[in-house]
Amino acid sequence: MFTGLIEERGTVRKITREHSSILLTIEAQKVLAGINLGESIAVNGACLTVTSSTADTFTVDVMPETLDKTNLGLLAPGSQVNLERSLQVGGRLGGHLVTGHVDATGEILRLNRRGIAVEMWIRLPSHLDRFLVPQGSVAIDGVSLTVAELQPDAFMVSLIPHTRRETTLGSKKIGDVVNIEADLLGKYVFYLVGRIMTPDNQKSITPQFLAEHGFI
Repeated sequence: MFTGLIEERGTVRKITREHSSILLTIEAQKVLAGINLGESIAVNGACLTVTSSTADTFTVDVMPETLDKTNLGLLAPGSQVNLERSLQVGGRLGGHLVTGHVDATGEILRLNRRGIAVEMWIRLPSHLDRFLVPQGSVAIDGVSLTVAELQPDAFMVSLIPHTRRETTLGSKKIGDVVNIEADLLGKYVFYLVGRIMTPDNQKSITPQFLAEHGFI
């Protein structure tokens, strides 16, 4: 579990291809402090397991399913990636609950400057539209952000200078592909309501209905 608050940007130093998977070796500093084999690090928002490490690098396996659902297969030596260690119990949750299980990728459609912010419009995969809500949370390349505007096939997040400076989102261009993880709570509510709202049990969603089934 992660928060979506990026600790540092790492640099891909080596990519080893093995059949349908790859090994990523990434240079870093902060996330290596006290790291143990088997621990999780989010790389561009994808939860990966540390299989080996040195004083200034760590290596992770990237399986075929992860390559299919994320932008990690597009990385090359020298690429910058967002890094975050797993959440410590008792720490501040400054972003939102991020699992590191990327749902899909989306293409950057527009970048508009508005005051100090840059508005980033991202194409919304059709199967994710049910999980995003205006002013709700979303993780983009592992960065916890707010859905500022939502359209049927796209959504917009606003990037403040700190986010652009401290993460890879500040160097993104139109046409780049980013990882999207929808809010965990929204996915659970959608799944559970879908289980309750069967064709033989059609009910209106009311505050009383949500309270009866433990949603509020």
